[in-house]
Amino acid sequence: MAMLSRAGRVSAAFVKIADTLVADYDVFDLLHTLVDESVGILDAAAAGLVLVDPAGDLQVMASTSEESQLVEVLQLDAGAGPCVDCYRTGAVVAIDDIAAQGSRWPLFQSSALSQGFRSLHAVPMRLRSRTIGALNLFGHEAGPLTADDAAIAQAFADVATITLLQERAARESALINEQLQRALNSRILIEQAKGVIAHTSNVDMSAAFALLRGYARAHNQTIYETADKVINRSISL
Repeated sequence: MAMLSRAGRVSAAFVKIADTLVADYDVFDLLHTLVDESVGILDAAAAGLVLVDPAGDLQVMASTSEESQLVEVLQLDAGAGPCVDCYRTGAVVAIDDIAAQGSRWPLFQSSALSQGFRSLHAVPMRLRSRTIGALNLFGHEAGPLTADDAAIAQAFADVATITLLQERAARESALINEQLQRALNSRILIEQAKGVIAHTSNVDMSAAFALLRGYARAHNQTIYETADKVINRSISL
């Protein structure tokens, strides 16, 4: 099979994201598709996504690695870091060299460097004046994203934002809160299921999530439904 061009890979990624947008779509799967495609196309070491919940608190909703998830969780717990600033300002926060430029956020700097990350590009998930989160791209090497990569990252974030904020007139607020709360509830159950799979199958957490997601797709289930079956011992992965 011929290798796709860069433009072809970008187009395919948007098609893949669009394919998730069916009635009662799986928000959690959409967000993971977004971070997966961001890593694959933008050559990032890892990607993560944080969203604001109905209570106004940021939550880590998708990560491509346990290392990037840890860095994001520590930022949110401390209430400080480039990902947090990106959400609060609604503007891109680019740290081309974490070792040289990250001292503004000491906890972020130390945790990111300890996990092997040397750069970060945080993109706001924003529609007009409303920001609902941030897409965060981590690099193992210092240096900026190219202008093209930065534009693609913002386009990915924009598509996800528009999807999450799709409105039905007066039901917009209730719909958004319901979807975000459902995603948050899914994340908690899925983390528990990952732990069960990691223990029973003797694999790490990343491999456990891959097993969970693969089973869900193979059996036409949401990741949440599969995780619930794992927790209730209805299935074993």
